[in-house]
Order: sequence, then structure tokens, then C-alpha cells
Amino acid sequence: MVATLRAVRRKLRPKREVVPPYNGVELFYWRPWDGRHNFGDHLSNALVVKMAATNNLFLDEVVPNPRRLLALGSILHFAADGDVIWGSGFNGSVAVSEHRYTTLDVRAVRGPLTRDFLERRGISVPAVYGDPALLTKRLLGDRFKPLPNRTPVAFVPNFQEVGMMDGWENVISPFLPWSHVIQRIISSELIISSSLHGLILADAFGIPCTYLRISEKEGMFKYEDYALGAGRQEFKVATSREAAIKASPLAPPQPNLDALYNSFPWDLWD
Repeated sequence: MVATLRAVRRKLRPKREVVPPYNGVELFYWRPWDGRHNFGDHLSNALVVKMAATNNLFLDEVVPNPRRLLALGSILHFAADGDVIWGSGFNGSVAVSEHRYTTLDVRAVRGPLTRDFLERRGISVPAVYGDPALLTKRLLGDRFKPLPNRTPVAFVPNFQEVGMMDGWENVISPFLPWSHVIQRIISSELIISSSLHGLILADAFGIPCTYLRISEKEGMFKYEDYALGAGRQEFKVATSREAAIKASPLAPPQPNLDALYNSFPWDLWD
């Protein structure tokens, strides 16, 4: 009886299609090992798809030459020879020996510290700076409206520090969908964040923000690199919840969004 049921199921099961290989643009972004999405990294997919679509292009269409694209995040140590870099940054907490590439096609980097790191390795890097998440309002701003009753202060932890904010009010989890994180950030009057992309999204939408450093789990390199790339000459750090609430927010950034936008590699589809 069991064998008969299995035979029937096999007949009813749709045949698996054989999909022929084709050349496409592969987007790489980091994913936590437990399968969850860290909003700042997952946002890379949304923004790159949107950027491509502005010229009626798609990641899953045939292109003349297969290429891999790295955008948001401190992910340069995942790069390989020939990869295209649009706004990625060096992670100061990762050993230099983990960077095994010798040639990259760099269109923009997160900041001048990353540019210096790459140029010392003999890689040409244009002076175009900024994490592409700074373009979120330009690309998706019409989609998001602040809630009528805005939260006075909201906290965004780095994904490694979620447990350190247990019991705090108005914590925006980095494991929420990226669109939910944006909605909550723009519905807040002040963002206090240990997450770099919490600060970047606040900057993108003009929400005052303060950097809270509550552990040494993340190095300072990526924060300082981003601050310089976004046009900040000073980057203040608060080391406690109370100090962050009392501190003046960071000065508004002054990124060159036009240069960052125009550096997107649409030519990969040519």
C-alpha cells in the first residue's frame, strides 16, 4: 500500500525543469549564518534591484559577460578578482590576509579610509564615496511616510548587540524586514544606534542620530570611514544609553549623492 502511494505521488509531482545556464549579474550581500536577514545587508538587494530598474534592467536577465557586484556593507573581504564594487567598505575587524583579490573594478567605496586601503594594494579607486543606503530616500522615499505619532527616541542595535538592549523601550530590531526598519526610523524624532546602517538610514531621511558604542564587538574603522565618506569632519561617540540621550546629535552629513548615484555600474548590462 505504501509503495503504491509513493508511485502515485511520483506521477503527480511536476517534472523538474532543466534551466540552461546563462550569464547574469550576481549581487553578493552578507547573510547571518542562522538564516535571518540583517536589515542593512538585505537592503543591498532592494536598492541594487531598484537602481537597475531605473534603466529597465534586471539582475536575472542575460548579459554579455557574467559579473559579480558587491554594494552595501563591510564586505570587501568576500571579493574576488574581477568583482565590481559599488559603495562597499573594508571591515577593520577582519584580517588583511582575508583579502585575497588582486584586481577589482571599483566604482565607489564607502569612504576614504577604504579607498586608501585598496590603493595601498595597487587597486585604482575613484574618489566617489558613500554607502549606497544613503540613496534610500531618493530611490524609495515616496513609499515611506512617518507615522502621525512619532517616537521621541528609538534605538537600533548592531545585530551582535541585540541582547545588550533587552528591556529598553523603542528598540528597532536589526532582524526586522528592511522596510519595517525604515518605517520605524522615519517615525522617530531621534535615532540612537550602534548599527552603522541605523545611522545611515537616519542620515538618508534627515532624522537626527547619535552613535552609541556599547561594546567592542565592532571596530571603529567602518564608522569613521562612513563618517568621512558622508562629509562629516567630526564623529562623536557616546558610550552609554544615558550619555547618548543627553548628547547633541551628529552634525548633518554632506554626501555627494549625485556622484554616488551616477557611479552605479549600469554598463554591466551592455
